Amino acid sequence: MGLVETLIKKVLEKGTIVEKTQLSESVFKIRIRSEHIKNVDFVPGYFIRLGVGIGKDEIGLKDKVRSYSIWDVDHENKTIELAVATHSKGIGAEWAENCQVGDEVYFKWKKGNFLLDDTADSYLMIGDLSALSHLYMINRHLPDAKQVESVIYTSDLSELFSDVDGTVPFDFYEMDQNPTAVLSEVLQKLLPNMSGKKMVYIAGDSRVCVALNKYFRKELNWNTKQIKTKPFWNPDKKGLE
Repeated sequence: MGLVETLIKKVLEKGTIVEKTQLSESVFKIRIRSEHIKNVDFVPGYFIRLGVGIGKDEIGLKDKVRSYSIWDVDHENKTIELAVATHSKGIGAEWAENCQVGDEVYFKWKKGNFLLDDTADSYLMIGDLSALSHLYMINRHLPDAKQVESVIYTSDLSELFSDVDGTVPFDFYEMDQNPTAVLSEVLQKLLPNMSGKKMVYIAGDSRVCVALNKYFRKELNWNTKQIKTKPFWNPDKKGLE
């Protein structure tokens, strides 16, 4: 192991994989335990940067770390759960497919801005498979009185999975990649159902994030504070968070 990887391990928290379950053909649930998790100041919507290429000299430094949403956190048992999709067939997907219970992992918290905001009355969740666990986490921590509408889409419904508590609080739609035109039609039917102060979370495909951000701002005249977007991937780029 080189000097750079030694330094990476020193600045990241250490954990151990304690459970790995295949949720669908292309998604794995991975539970990590670490003493550090017990006292972490956690906000729903946090990510972790996870070392997935440590020990592989043929992998460049920028590809040794990937970001993943926290799907669930258990302070008492000092665990976090991830739902890792393997569509990309990249280094992160390879790690998810090959990691085993008992493996050591190294990670660091990443806060970002795509976090829980409970100041609205009604919410709209829009995303693909890559964003599902993150949107589940946000939804699960909204007060019960909040209204939630949703459009979770994929080209294969069998890829989608229920939340950690076994519920499916979102509406699933079968759509091709980058379905902006179709999404606009669905949204025209959902938006009239939303009342009071409104907020939308848009995540997943960067093309959809850009197009819908513009749609809500320019066509619907929503304030930017009502629109939260997070591109998790881009078909033309490698390693986009």
